[in-house]
Amino acid sequence: MIEDLPTTRPASPLMDQLSSDLTLLGQLESHDLIRLADELRHDLLYAVAGTGGHFGAGLGVVELTVALHHVFNTPHDRIVWDVGHQTYPHKMLTGRRDRMSTMRQLEGLSGFPKRSESPFDTFGVGHSSTSISAAMGMALAAQKQGIDRKVIAVIGDGAITGGMAFEALAHAGHERPNMLVILNDNQMSIGHNTGGLATYFAKIWASKTYIALREGSKKLLEHVRGAWDLAKKTEEHMKGMVAPGTMFEELGWHYIGPLDGHDLPQLVSTLKIMSELKGPQFLHIRTIKGKGFAPAERDPIGYHAINKLEPAKPVSDAVVAAKPKAPKYQDVFGQWLCDLATQDDRVVGITPAMCEGSGMVHYASQFPDRFYDVAIAEQHAVTLAAGMACDGLKPVLAIYSTFLQRGYDQLIHDIALQDLDVTLAIDRAGLVGQDGPTHHGTFDLSYLRCIPNMVIGAPSDENQCRHMLQSAWLHEGPAAIRYPRGEGRGVPIDSSLAPLTIGKGEVVREGQDIAILNFGVLLDQALIAAETLNASVIDMRWVKPLDEALILSVAERHHCLITLEENAIAGGAGSSVAEFIAQSGASCTVRHIGIPDTFIAHAGQGECRQLAGLTAEAIVAAAQTSVPMASQQTL
Repeated sequence: MIEDLPTTRPASPLMDQLSSDLTLLGQLESHDLIRLADELRHDLLYAVAGTGGHFGAGLGVVELTVALHHVFNTPHDRIVWDVGHQTYPHKMLTGRRDRMSTMRQLEGLSGFPKRSESPFDTFGVGHSSTSISAAMGMALAAQKQGIDRKVIAVIGDGAITGGMAFEALAHAGHERPNMLVILNDNQMSIGHNTGGLATYFAKIWASKTYIALREGSKKLLEHVRGAWDLAKKTEEHMKGMVAPGTMFEELGWHYIGPLDGHDLPQLVSTLKIMSELKGPQFLHIRTIKGKGFAPAERDPIGYHAINKLEPAKPVSDAVVAAKPKAPKYQDVFGQWLCDLATQDDRVVGITPAMCEGSGMVHYASQFPDRFYDVAIAEQHAVTLAAGMACDGLKPVLAIYSTFLQRGYDQLIHDIALQDLDVTLAIDRAGLVGQDGPTHHGTFDLSYLRCIPNMVIGAPSDENQCRHMLQSAWLHEGPAAIRYPRGEGRGVPIDSSLAPLTIGKGEVVREGQDIAILNFGVLLDQALIAAETLNASVIDMRWVKPLDEALILSVAERHHCLITLEENAIAGGAGSSVAEFIAQSGASCTVRHIGIPDTFIAHAGQGECRQLAGLTAEAIVAAAQTSVPMASQQTL
């Protein structure tokens, strides 16, 4: 058991050999595979210590990763990883070990599988529950083209709770493609049937003798009326007594498991047998998240991901008092929700498996009977909130911007169409940083703004965030407040539950010729640019409804309006301003600064904003090209 993250690269002779020729992996004997897994685990810990990132899930699938690449002919055979947090070992085995120091950095390796990065990354992921659908598509494509190819989907016990995963399981049970799904169960969320009897039967079901007997009996008995049905029911009932696989069998899958996911020889032998089987196969393994690293095994949630190890500061520096950090927006939300729930028993909090990330840990502890973690089921979360709102509760749904996209139909039909009183606390809005384009929340203003009955707010600091959340909650209808990942600006927070007036902005700086209309947390960049330009700065706060009176007033006194938002320009807050200006007949130039029509790469959060042009310098440049044009129009 490893207690500390290594600060020097461990000796890894087998890994060194495989770095130049991965085909050697398929030739290794059992004892060498075990040694390779040990080297890989140590090397992974060293790599993550230097870069930070997700590693708890990766530690849990080291043996599985080794077994998959040993048994199957990758990348000809396809491995589709769900979500992708667990793929660091996979990347290290497939030619990217020497680039692990660039993980999640600008122009470095992605923290998730990425097709453009390697042929071994067969499907780009980042969101959950997609692997079975994608793998099935690949299996059917191979079948249609006459390609002899194995397709394997690896999905976790959390991701398989997503409805999309079950849709794919049901469809595959009908189409019967040649594919293998491996359920990596590291939290025992499927079932608790463990012990000697379950392991014994799992070994039987994975044996060649059992497979031959099963298939042979099927051919014999299917010609005898009622005999095969009786035999099949007998088999299923026996399995149901000792294993959680009956549900998968009913969906048309041949289920094996649960097996010890850290027993490498057993994994290899089982996978070799299953690789020869036809039709949809399902292997259930149990693993330990953070396996082999003691702190991660003790605290799998806390060690889901880590920051890079920083060198210790000199003693002389240690005595200097550190500047207190501003609170994170997620924690501001969490405190507001606790304060609100103390005063109103109609409050209920909902999250799709993001309790920690959304700052709801304290709320869940204080109000367990008013907290609902629905697992990775965003569609259900939205409609659940709608149902609660129908009958007297005041639900608050905390959800990441990029994950709300999955519940878009429900948001329109189940909440907005019925004008139901649901508050959406949209976390991770804007550019999130190292997790990259799958996790950037850059479309929510665009996809929310077009929905009737929606109120949409974009606070510029953490104090505004608290009070705009209160405004949204008091509003009798659907309302969304979007806020970013990370810390606030450090402004004092008023602990009251006073709301801000919906649809009203504020002039925070008076200037000439140019007015910057800021929506959200880029206000500091707007103010910096304004000093150079002598521009006015308007903190708009609300995207819908717009403060139209304020915009008209500003348009009358300025030649150029520059809208600023951390959202896609297309259809965003700036678009709403341009639409209004066009309808009003006001004479001024409107320029937009926001996310351009491209996906922003993974990098630090500040670097992402620079890539997108969301800086004071970009504002100044836009203004300098616009003012002459605007001045000519007024001549």
